[in-house]
Amino acid sequence: MNSARIKDYSCLKVNISWQDRLSIAKACGFDFVEISIDETDERLARLDWTKEQRLELVKAIITTGVTIPSMCLSGHRRFPFGSRDEATRKEAYTMMEKAIQLAVDLGVRTIQLAGYDVYYEEQDEGTIQRFQEGLEWAVTLAASNQV
Repeated sequence: MNSARIKDYSCLKVNISWQDRLSIAKACGFDFVEISIDETDERLARLDWTKEQRLELVKAIITTGVTIPSMCLSGHRRFPFGSRDEATRKEAYTMMEKAIQLAVDLGVRTIQLAGYDVYYEEQDEGTIQRFQEGLEWAVTLAASNQV
């Protein structure tokens, strides 16, 4: 008996429904998929899904049996915790709050974050310090939500 679980990382066309996406993943032998929240506006918009949109995905998960236990949150590449710009950092914190709520609503247990303080800026001690502070805050918030 094969006990390995096989994952698909959101590699299907973006313009298909989640019901279809999960059904295709199941037909291809995948046990679960990972949801991607990258720095594109289209993927960042997932953080602002309505309750109805979230419920549609939950129904697809239940119907297909294909779960979404993890989220790759790489949107912080564009809006990093370590940024020198206060507005950018504020967006990083808001993004994290939204990602945790989306995770709670969808049953996601793990949010993967990029391990860099800044991407499009020069790194310095301040960017590293702000990143560490953001990460500590995010871990506390996620843990309080069982994510």
